[in-house]
Amino acid sequence: MLIAVDIGNTNIVIGFIDGDDIVGTYRLTTKTRRTSDEYAMMLSTFMSMSRIRPDEVDDVIISSVVPKVMYAFRSSIKKFLGLEPIIIGPGIKCGINLRLDEPKTVGADRIADCAGAYYLYGGPVLVIDFGTATTYDYVDADGVFSAGVIGVGLETSANSLWSQTAQLPEIEIARPDTILATNTKTAMQAGIYYQFLGGVEYTIAQFRKEIGHDFKVVATGGLGRVLYDATDSIDVYDSQLIFKGLAIIYARFRAQSRAGKTSGKSAVKSRRK
Repeated sequence: MLIAVDIGNTNIVIGFIDGDDIVGTYRLTTKTRRTSDEYAMMLSTFMSMSRIRPDEVDDVIISSVVPKVMYAFRSSIKKFLGLEPIIIGPGIKCGINLRLDEPKTVGADRIADCAGAYYLYGGPVLVIDFGTATTYDYVDADGVFSAGVIGVGLETSANSLWSQTAQLPEIEIARPDTILATNTKTAMQAGIYYQFLGGVEYTIAQFRKEIGHDFKVVATGGLGRVLYDATDSIDVYDSQLIFKGLAIIYARFRAQSRAGKTSGKSAVKSRRK
């Protein structure tokens, strides 16, 4: 049993992976002031809901873009499960070659998404993650992560609209029945939705223009499904791409560890304390 964790700016998403099966996923709000005991309590609750015992867990792998959360969350894993979690970062073999100007600044979630998309759907591939930010990452046929774009997220954009305007209400982000809006709510929904969708389609088209050949487009992230159903520019929507990518990176990590032991190099110690 592997626990895969994605710590994002808005949410922490936890997945329980048994072999090739994702047997449970849970989401909690990212807060920097939670203690390790609070995280341990939440993790215990989620495991109980999925009928998983602590002694069934072999490892924990984490991708995080929120450094302030890491001390408490990492401590909760050590205290509750007796494991030293694997953290996606420099030195972890992810199977993707980062050929960027500043590879150490690339978010761990983007690396995991790219690994998942490349090894599951093949390359070349453009990976779009509709999260707090919207990221577009290009991986070529040889597994080289060579370019990326970071833009505002759909929900972030919408929040800005109603927080900066006195008379506009907070609304649900959804595809409207028509762009011919006749009231404030549907006018906002239409404006937010179609402006964002148009930006996504144009960005994909610009990648194709500058790269000069075709590629798959794989999308993930909370609101990606709303956009996927409305455009032919996205080939695949995979809501669990981050967990699949983390599982792929974990498998490579364990294979590397076993190879190190076999070749007589310094062995990786058992992760359970």
